[in-house]
Amino acid sequence: MSTPIRMTPSLVRQVQRRLNQLNFGPLTEDGIRGRKTNAAITAFKRSVGLKARPFIGPVTWKALFDDVQIPAAMPNRTLDKRPPNGPNGPDAPWMDEALRKMGLHEGTHNRTLSNWLKSDGATVGDPSKIPWCGDFVETAIALTLDEPLPVNPYLAANWVKFGIQCRPQYGAIMSFWRGSPSSWKGHVAFYVAEDDEAYHILGGNQRNSVSITRIGKNRLRTHGCRWPASAMEPTGRPRLIARGSDPLSHNEA
Repeated sequence: MSTPIRMTPSLVRQVQRRLNQLNFGPLTEDGIRGRKTNAAITAFKRSVGLKARPFIGPVTWKALFDDVQIPAAMPNRTLDKRPPNGPNGPDAPWMDEALRKMGLHEGTHNRTLSNWLKSDGATVGDPSKIPWCGDFVETAIALTLDEPLPVNPYLAANWVKFGIQCRPQYGAIMSFWRGSPSSWKGHVAFYVAEDDEAYHILGGNQRNSVSITRIGKNRLRTHGCRWPASAMEPTGRPRLIARGSDPLSHNEA
């Protein structure tokens, strides 16, 4: 199976420019891989007889650029918990979208955060008044993939039926219970790494902001580790890191 290329913003801009030249646009050449860019990649691959999925490996790159050598993609070092998966890191555009919102606070950055949460055409409401972890995950997925979303994606428990089940790995969607395993209350976020007792997850409504926090492994719901069915097959592995000094989160509301 072809290994996807880690698409940095500079490579995305290069691909967008080439797709525009080949009349698979018009695309804004902004280096952001959203649904329009993914749709154009899929249409191009279909036109040349490749499997029509929105990912670029060496074969697709060669078809796009013929004899242009694949540039070395530098890993993004802005987040030291972001694990490598091969030389260029995993290809998970929904994580790139989520990471761009790191640090946004529901009070201090309310307008910016609210505008982003409704940029996919729907929102649960004001993040300073309503729990928004499901809205955060839904928006990151909806802006980057053409993927069926759960019924009422704002309820964390509903994400156990999203996509396909997978092992814990970078980019996996993880649904946790709160209070008791049978409770509808809970939390949903993206896997970044793990230590011996907790998952380190990137999500919204964590300390009232977009941040990375630790949630005990015993709180993961049954079948609660999910992967988008339209994405590249989940072939990553858990990423073990030191526990550190951050306490466990017990209430993400």
